[in-house]
Amino acid sequence: MEASGASTAPGGAEPERGKGHRALTNAAPRVDARDMDKVYASAAEAIADMEDGCTLMSGGFGLCGNPEHLIVALREKNVRDLTIISNNCGTTEEGLGVLLANGQVRKMISSYVGENEIFAKQFLSGELEVELNPQGTLAERIRAGGAGIPGFYTPTGYGTTVAEGKETRTLGGRDCVLETALTADFAFVKAWKGDRWGNLVYRMTARNFNPMMATAGRVTIAEVEELVEPGELDPENVHTPGIYVQRIVHGRSYVKPIEQRTVREKV
Repeated sequence: MEASGASTAPGGAEPERGKGHRALTNAAPRVDARDMDKVYASAAEAIADMEDGCTLMSGGFGLCGNPEHLIVALREKNVRDLTIISNNCGTTEEGLGVLLANGQVRKMISSYVGENEIFAKQFLSGELEVELNPQGTLAERIRAGGAGIPGFYTPTGYGTTVAEGKETRTLGGRDCVLETALTADFAFVKAWKGDRWGNLVYRMTARNFNPMMATAGRVTIAEVEELVEPGELDPENVHTPGIYVQRIVHGRSYVKPIEQRTVREKV
């Protein structure tokens, strides 16, 4: 019998490649960069599918690092019955405060509620539901949501109204409160620079809650001051990888209002 090193199918025919065995190849799948372009022409287009009753995370600390254009677009779209997760709700006339003034907000999950007279009035009248959190707890609840961690224990708030109705345990000799993670249908974040693939770089204190919120939104929409091409950002300096961002908007003409302007008196 004649020996042969080649594999043959019945009848001597060579098996068709891909059916009898898997061909080995070093070739990487080709990706068209246009398929990864996440840029929307306007903030209005980026939020077009937001509906009444949705949950929104919005980055910023006071008025620093606010996604100004996305907030204005949401005000103009008049989406209502919103649950907003944010450190605070802007001021009476700026930031998220414009949504509150327009009656679009049903509930706020926050850590600071000063600087906004409308917030106080709606809360005291029962019109606005408010869930207050210690600031570090709020940050960790958002981070946990983005990391897929359902909950965590913290000593912060134990023995106060913050712990009412929550599970408590003693861990490491300290009394702790169980806090649950936070996620949202949409997350608005503001970055200094971003590329078309959604990689983001924040600037100084404007970073604040933005990076963790970017990970915790089902749909994360970023607005950036400077939009660059892929490859222009130093990978070592990217704060939010594009995998977390679904949509990106190039913002222009930022107001960047200041809550409390303090200057020295003239001598």
